[in-house]
Amino acid sequence: MVVHHGRFAWYELMTTDIAAARAFYAKVVGWNAQDASAPGLPYTQFTAGQAPVAGLLDLPEGARKMGATPRWMGYVAVDDVAAASAQISRLGGTVYVPPTDTNIGRIAVVADPQTATLALVEGLKPGPRPAAAPEQPGHVGWHELLATDRDRAFAFYSSLFDWRKANADSTPAPDSYQMFAAGEQAIGGIFTKPATAPVPFWLLYFNVDDIDAAVAQVTANGGRVLEGPIGLPDGWIARCVDPQDAMFALLGHRTRGSTATDSAIGWSASWGGISSKGRLVTKRRPL
Repeated sequence: MVVHHGRFAWYELMTTDIAAARAFYAKVVGWNAQDASAPGLPYTQFTAGQAPVAGLLDLPEGARKMGATPRWMGYVAVDDVAAASAQISRLGGTVYVPPTDTNIGRIAVVADPQTATLALVEGLKPGPRPAAAPEQPGHVGWHELLATDRDRAFAFYSSLFDWRKANADSTPAPDSYQMFAAGEQAIGGIFTKPATAPVPFWLLYFNVDDIDAAVAQVTANGGRVLEGPIGLPDGWIARCVDPQDAMFALLGHRTRGSTATDSAIGWSASWGGISSKGRLVTKRRPL
């Protein structure tokens, strides 16, 4: 992908069972996996066809002892990871891993002022790649932040990454759901989670050809579907957890002649009570 400042450029799954995760996502999303280990760092790379999509690595034992659980994390490309890390600190965020040279580039692991974690990357390796279409199966199609305070979260990320507010193609999003764009492309949304929800976090949506087939593979291979499929004006979504309890979401179309339901939906999950009505509208092919 061609990487620009402020765009999500890479993704990683840290998990407790590498073999199980490889098998699960191959069935659900259709990814292939190849070894991309570096000296002292076992590392697996997920690919969609020949295109690298994400990394897979073991959740360190020390992190497990501190209470860390399997999770997906997105990397946002920046021009200068040291400067961006310093800016995060000035804006009230936290730098958990300071700028460090790694197998994928110079990175930092950070949290926003509301404690949602993400990572920064400068000089993504192995270098620029052809950009994938937003709806291309096997790629990440949407990035969603469950925040403590939507407006403050947007202000933070806008200052850091130059994100701007994005409107839906035809109907403005409700006040509770703020879509955002990097450059001219809408890439995600932010909403305020209720007090009953767990800590703020980023949720990644993986594009699939057939949402029903993908959801069936989730349950058949040991994962759980927390919600969905839910109809939107331009597709269907489902929110899931994998067998090691890393949360993710699916975004795709139906091939069984179904029609979309009311696009003002209630976002909820097994932890109970999440409710934020909003539209997820991007430029996609029709149902």
